[in-house]
Amino acid sequence: MPLPASASDPPHLHLPARLAAEAQAAPLRGLTILMVEDSRFASDALRLLCQRSGARLRRAETLRAARAHLRLYRPDVVMIDLGLPDGRGEALIRELALGSGPRPVLLGLSGDPSGRAGALAAGADGFVEKPVPGLAAFQTLILRLMPGAQRTTLGHALTSDPSAAQAPDPLALHDDLVHAAALIEAGPDAASAGYVAGFVQGVARVACDPVLEQAAGAARQRGGGLSELAQLISARLKAPVAPLIAPRPAME
Repeated sequence: MPLPASASDPPHLHLPARLAAEAQAAPLRGLTILMVEDSRFASDALRLLCQRSGARLRRAETLRAARAHLRLYRPDVVMIDLGLPDGRGEALIRELALGSGPRPVLLGLSGDPSGRAGALAAGADGFVEKPVPGLAAFQTLILRLMPGAQRTTLGHALTSDPSAAQAPDPLALHDDLVHAAALIEAGPDAASAGYVAGFVQGVARVACDPVLEQAAGAARQRGGGLSELAQLISARLKAPVAPLIAPRPAME
């Protein structure tokens, strides 16, 4: 039989301190996020945010792989890069926005801020510009877009957490640059050259490499002419792996 409440009892029930701390540290616990992203480096940055937030992250590198994932399970959130090896991410956003059954939260993702309008027009609920925002901003965005009933079962976004300023795996950046160099060496046509330039531009934004980002952006606008980009990538691949990443300010 429960004991009667006393005047000193708190007016509401509270979680034990340990469980309350865990809920605050992992406000997205129980959510599954599918990231459709061809960059290992960008994916690793998001993996760290999901890990700190309690969410499960699944990754697909192409539209085809993403559709295979979606035939097997329904994630709570789908983050879709707009430039993918086998097509535009807006196509998948449109499919999911118009599809039957429970709709996940849809987020367009790109290193090019001009992609926002196309992603929203295709039916995205929001747009994330690379690099993916800091931990608190990431959590706030996801929580704000979740359906009301589901949002009430989740935690509250962190207001700040300087310890969350973890850099993605430098080996993932190295692998992305090796992949880009191989694509350039293969002699892509104009359409493929635009994809490669966009891929490198996104990777460079996440790596805080403005020189590489500008060169990739210029090549993307030209629709080809990747020789300068190839030289920059080659120079970066000759450097030790760890210094490939520029120092980052603390994320909040």
